Amino acid sequence: MAGEELREHALKYFQQAYELQMKGELDEAILYYTKSIDLFPTAEAYTFRGWTYSFQGRHDDAIEECHKAIMVDPDFGNPYNDIGCYLMAKGQDEAAIPWLERAKHARRYANPEFPYLNVGRIWERRGEWAKALAEFKQAHALRPGDPDLARAVQNLQSRGNGTRFNVGLPGTGGT
Repeated sequence: MAGEELREHALKYFQQAYELQMKGELDEAILYYTKSIDLFPTAEAYTFRGWTYSFQGRHDDAIEECHKAIMVDPDFGNPYNDIGCYLMAKGQDEAAIPWLERAKHARRYANPEFPYLNVGRIWERRGEWAKALAEFKQAHALRPGDPDLARAVQNLQSRGNGTRFNVGLPGTGGT
């Protein structure tokens, strides 16, 4: 098969894998992501296969997949953020921060607000409210009106010390 034909077949396998993953058919999804990678390796296929591994609690395997994705396309932001998330899931927040910071600077990333939200959650867990708020505000600047961000800010506002932050988000008490 020619390069473009391989890519098209790999994309079909990728799409099938994603559909299986969303149905919770994780082992089958992994098989189809693998078929996609075997035909035409992409950062997306490695990243999503890693994401599927994470659904199975296989965070170390998921991290390994993200490293492969970065080798294929270092400009793709998802694997950097995902490594940070998997490290957070393993209770390794300090190790997660550099990966999330790298995700913030990725050139190709459909959801550039995610690493800001994740770093904000780390600071929030540590009780460093001002740092958390700064991260959430930056995420908001990248994705105005995001409901997950609004909830994160509301949760932050309702926590300790009776401190209220005015962040200017609809529905959060800001102006």
